[in-house]
Amino acid sequence: MSRIVAGAAGGSPLVSVPGDATRPTTDRVKEALFSRLESMNMLSGTRVLDLYAGSGSLGVESASRGASSVELVEFNDKAAAVCQRNAELVNKVLGTKVVRVQRSKVEAFMARAAEAGVDQWDLVFMDPPYPLTEDELSAVLELLGPRLSTFAVVVVERSARTPEPAWPESLGRFAEKKYGETRLWFAEPAGE
Repeated sequence: MSRIVAGAAGGSPLVSVPGDATRPTTDRVKEALFSRLESMNMLSGTRVLDLYAGSGSLGVESASRGASSVELVEFNDKAAAVCQRNAELVNKVLGTKVVRVQRSKVEAFMARAAEAGVDQWDLVFMDPPYPLTEDELSAVLELLGPRLSTFAVVVVERSARTPEPAWPESLGRFAEKKYGETRLWFAEPAGE
């Protein structure tokens, strides 16, 4: 069973998406990831975007640890319903609506955000489904670049057997870490 590791809602159990269409981030990977993000001061007061959110565990963990706003973007009906339940749990603990769920395809959400001139995000999680092609992932990364704050961090989670994402000119990888069958890539806005 997945849980919120730390923060205001630490220890709270999370609802999981039924079936095997999603692969939740393990608590071990989540603990290591958030330890790194906390050491970079990337949680308190940040604006977080969780794309291909699955159960929303990374986004709600961010909210529990002090993010000021979190958007969970998920297209699958069952997964979006689970995101909503997990968001409600954390929002109730926090006493305010920090986490919002967007039932949408990621590309459509990003297009709407660009049209609306949505504020820029400080921290972005991307854990796309395995069937998503490298070209599709690159296209989303390209859309993401202009929507990032100056010191933003993008974390892409993929299978350890998957090649490194093709980063657009607007993003540069600064680290990667392998945890068993999971690999995390960290990127930031490229310098001028």
